[in-house]
Amino acid sequence: MKTQLVTNLKRHATRILSRLAKDQTPVLITQHGVPTAYLVDVASFEALQNRMRILEGIARGERAIQQGRVSSRIQARHRLKRWLE
Repeated sequence: MKTQLVTNLKRHATRILSRLAKDQTPVLITQHGVPTAYLVDVASFEALQNRMRILEGIARGERAIQQGRVSSRIQARHRLKRWLE
């Protein structure tokens, strides 16, 4: 991962964005030596968002199992059949 000062980002935004699009390596932006933001390319960001949605769905399913909110295969088939009609 590359690190850039926020002042460098201000001065060389076009160059940094071009390199980011080419390398697809996140850039850590620091301000006064403190990490303040990550700069990532669009494709990587969208992939991360998709992964998060999938993981959130898995977590909801696991919570439902822990809470006993489950259906048998027959019950699920019956619900789906009514829903699809």
